[in-house]
Amino acid sequence: MQIGIRLHDTVKMALPQRLAHTREQGFTCAHVALGKVIDDFPIKNTTLTPGFAMYLKRLFAENDLDVAVLGCYLNLATPDSTELAKTIETYKAQIRFASWLGAGVVGTETGNPNVFYAPDPAARTREALNFFIKNLSYVVEYAEKMGVVVAIEPVCQHIVYSPERARQVLRAIASPNLQIILEPVNLLDGSNAANQKDVVKNAIDILGEDVAVIHVKDFTVKDGKVISMAAGQGIMDYSDLIHFMKKDKPYIHATLEDTVPENAVAAREFMERLWDEA
Repeated sequence: MQIGIRLHDTVKMALPQRLAHTREQGFTCAHVALGKVIDDFPIKNTTLTPGFAMYLKRLFAENDLDVAVLGCYLNLATPDSTELAKTIETYKAQIRFASWLGAGVVGTETGNPNVFYAPDPAARTREALNFFIKNLSYVVEYAEKMGVVVAIEPVCQHIVYSPERARQVLRAIASPNLQIILEPVNLLDGSNAANQKDVVKNAIDILGEDVAVIHVKDFTVKDGKVISMAAGQGIMDYSDLIHFMKKDKPYIHATLEDTVPENAVAAREFMERLWDEA
């Protein structure tokens, strides 16, 4: 695996120094949310020019880092039609930018059917899924034109809450430019965390062929709720995930989540030990 980190979880400093520090810590790729790591100017659709992309592309190359994921985590299921139109245009702008930047994928979660992007029982309805698929299809159609992959991340509190639901989306849109970010902990809640191995195996069985990127974090359970944390600090069993990556996804980008600067290197080393021992 090529192990990376969310860039906004690294030490806050000017971007050139931030990238150099990230590489010095042993990471080879990054999940990049532009608005969380660029402070010099606001990130708007109009600022995402070819020149800006090529500057960043050069900067990442100088530090021997890939942009594994260009993050665009907006709500494609908002019932606010004006906001939805703006959101779709933002996805298109990020997709254009990714094509110039050479990002691995444009990553997104799958939203909730309210204006607050908050957990909602209605997220599990067929109506919410159909609405999300319709809106995502516009984004993926544009990604096809730009030669970019959009990758959705199933999360148990969102519309695409399970591997089965994610497979429904893949079948409905039927595009090679739509793939999956697999984050096993995001599939866990109080109802299934005790069966984590079954959950992970099921996700791999159903989605494995379309997995483009792995997100890595750990978890524990407290008062019946899943609490996430940096890899190596909880009770996550990574054995099936590591075996899947090593056997079926050579050189896949695997980016750490929920780290802080003080434990990021330890989390990377933990995952690398598991890889070496697998």
